[in-house]
Parts: sequence; structure tokens; C-alpha cells
Amino acid sequence: MNRLKYLRTERGENLEKVAEYLNVSIQTISNYENEKRDMTPDTIIKLAEYFNVSTDYLLGKSDIRNPEKVQNDPLGLAKIGFSLENYTPLTEKQKEQIRDLLEIILKDNKKDKEDK
Repeated sequence: MNRLKYLRTERGENLEKVAEYLNVSIQTISNYENEKRDMTPDTIIKLAEYFNVSTDYLLGKSDIRNPEKVQNDPLGLAKIGFSLENYTPLTEKQKEQIRDLLEIILKDNKKDKEDK
């Protein structure tokens, strides 16, 4: 699985723009997205640079868009698909909601262990 279509639509771009960037036909991009045609290593690198993601993320081998950013991410947001650029401090209500959710998860985990 590759994420080309996801990245393209996330950015609001059409097939034509990506095809123009790579200097290929629209059909070629469509074939890449539908996995009817394999991308060359050079194409993978160009697309990863274009969308500012790792090649592993583009190819669906990782859920981390940019591993190098993870090192500079003290909250670990990139590991779960978020970016530090989009982070805003949590409100007290949000912190309380997270605590409540964690309590539910921990209780479920404990129950699962007891059931085994």
C-alpha cells in the first residue's frame, strides 16, 4: 500500500499537478495510486520530498511521516501521527478527559489479563 493518493488529496492537489511535477502522464500517477504500476526508486524519493514525508511513510511501511522530526518532539506526537506544529497546550478539561480515558483503558487491560 502506498499513501500517494492520501497525501495528494490531503494537500488538495489534482493528479495533473503531481504528474507535472514528475514530468509523467496523469495516467501514470493514477496507476501509482491504484498500485497498477510500481514507482521507481527515483520517483519514490521525489514524491517523498514533494510531500515532505519519509519514503517509508509514502510506501505505507511506517506511520511516522518524518522520523527526523520525532527526535525533536518531546511529547512524542509524531509517533502517533501528529505534528508539534499543530500542538497547543491542553486545557484542564482536556487533561481530565484524558485521565478518564486512561483509567478506562487500564481497567480493560487489567480485566483482559485476569480473563486469560
